[in-house]
Amino acid sequence: MDTVRDIAALRQMLAGLEAERLPGAASVFSLGAAGPEGGGVRLARGALHEVQAVHGADLPAATGFVLALALRAGGADVRRPILWVRQDFAEAELGRLDAPGLASLGLDPSRLILVRAPDAAEVLRAAGDAVRCPGLGALVIEPWGEPKTLDLTATRRLSLRAASSGVTSFLLHAAARPAPTAVATRWRVAPAASGPGAPEEADAPGNPAFTATLLRHRGGEGGRPVEGGTWNLEWDHEACSFRDLAPLPRAVVPVPAGRPAGTAAARQGDAGAERGEVVALRRAG
Repeated sequence: MDTVRDIAALRQMLAGLEAERLPGAASVFSLGAAGPEGGGVRLARGALHEVQAVHGADLPAATGFVLALALRAGGADVRRPILWVRQDFAEAELGRLDAPGLASLGLDPSRLILVRAPDAAEVLRAAGDAVRCPGLGALVIEPWGEPKTLDLTATRRLSLRAASSGVTSFLLHAAARPAPTAVATRWRVAPAASGPGAPEEADAPGNPAFTATLLRHRGGEGGRPVEGGTWNLEWDHEACSFRDLAPLPRAVVPVPAGRPAGTAAARQGDAGAERGEVVALRRAG
């Protein structure tokens, strides 16, 4: 065992980890090679970012968007774990996190550390302690709904601690209206229709797709106004990157709500009416 060589290697590794925390060293990350304006929207590392879902049904999409951002923020470094502080009620309403689902997004489930808290106050307390740990690759904070404890003071405290430790943090919750917070960016995310899968897998679903609106971007991006922009994006888990969602090859016609499928006689009557024939209408039921 060469002690001198081992110590030198350890010092080199520690110097590399410390360099990642220095000002100006990879302090921002983008959405990927594509995405909004060719990936031009930059998000700060070591900051607090907010991802909102207006409706509860949008939360799964917002969750996938947050995990994708966390992977982008961590870059190629897979040594640091991702810590997720989640309120119990969120799990009761939305279900447990699924390991195969995490893997399909490109996240190794073994990297995820899950902390459950009984209420929003405990979620913020645990997150405030966790964000101080520079060994984390990212921090996800998920209180339920719009708790009163999630105010300007609480988010400013989290932002300052994130800036001090360099841990990129994401606040994930359902919010019907924006509230004053000290976040660097605020996104509103909803699901989008996925594009077609690979040609050799005709029945396979496409990549996860999102409609993302940038509601707030503190400091702007190179002087360009990007707040209020909305983009349709898809996530490529193999490349760990967002890209612009290509339009569907044909129009998607929504199915009218509450309209039952017609009987064979009714369908024949519709066809006859289209040909200009006189058809007999029968009352169903």
